[in-house]
Amino acid sequence: MSYTSTEKISKIDCWILASRTKTLLAAVVPVVVGSALAAYAGSFKPIASLFALLCSVLIQIGTNFTNDLYDFLKGTDKQDRSGPRRALASGWLTVNEMKAGVILTFGLAFFLGLYLVSIGGLPILIIGILSIAAGFAYTAGPFPLAYNGLGDIFVFLFFGLVGTTGTYYVQTLKVTPLAFWSSIPVGALITNILVVNNYRDTDEDKLAGKRTLAVLLGKNFTRVQYIFFMIVSYLTPVVVYFTFKQKIWVFLPVLTFPISFKLVKMIYTLEGKQLNKTLELTAKLSLIYGILFAVGILL
Repeated sequence: MSYTSTEKISKIDCWILASRTKTLLAAVVPVVVGSALAAYAGSFKPIASLFALLCSVLIQIGTNFTNDLYDFLKGTDKQDRSGPRRALASGWLTVNEMKAGVILTFGLAFFLGLYLVSIGGLPILIIGILSIAAGFAYTAGPFPLAYNGLGDIFVFLFFGLVGTTGTYYVQTLKVTPLAFWSSIPVGALITNILVVNNYRDTDEDKLAGKRTLAVLLGKNFTRVQYIFFMIVSYLTPVVVYFTFKQKIWVFLPVLTFPISFKLVKMIYTLEGKQLNKTLELTAKLSLIYGILFAVGILL
């Protein structure tokens, strides 16, 4: 779904575009892997898993709305940006409408999360509040994470470690070393979605004063960072296999290696808007890898 800045579209389509549906895979993967770990431990709770998924997706949407709002207010997003069009920059939604969207999605995430709090107690409440706060602080507040080179750390921690182990904890009421290690490739591959985004927007972000790691350390570093997270993702099953006596099925994610090879080639050969395909395929890789890893754990 794509539109020009002058084309009139429905409000529903406006909100769908603003939610950045292709990025929502990042909210699904940690819940899938965390739930598979819970099932492996004999403690899978489908209702808790469903609520964890809903909260994760809502927090991701709320974060995307916040990004759209504050990137527009800071002048970072413009109509001629290399990435997909943004709702406010394109005039599809007003600032007040987007503010309402932010409040609604984060508020609904908190409300649904109370069910998870009733199961997991104070740790889940803390995780929920921190996740929402971090989603807002990603581009908002006096020290926006994405504007100060901390976006990558935020994504790795909350979409990897917190998302995966949190989903596991709410179903088992414990966190194990296996759950921790399993969260690492989840966080690494989801962070690579941001890495591609920042790599594509390096020049635009530099002009706008957005100090991402790609801006601070350069494009060569960003490409190496992308490869590093790929390597970490494929080495983690080795650790899981030998340390936790898993079966050979835990290596199922290796089937995605051809996709990774293609992506590395793309990030070294493509520029500007061409990288939108790299971004989309990176998101798909994180989901496919996560599903195969989850299946491998279950088998």
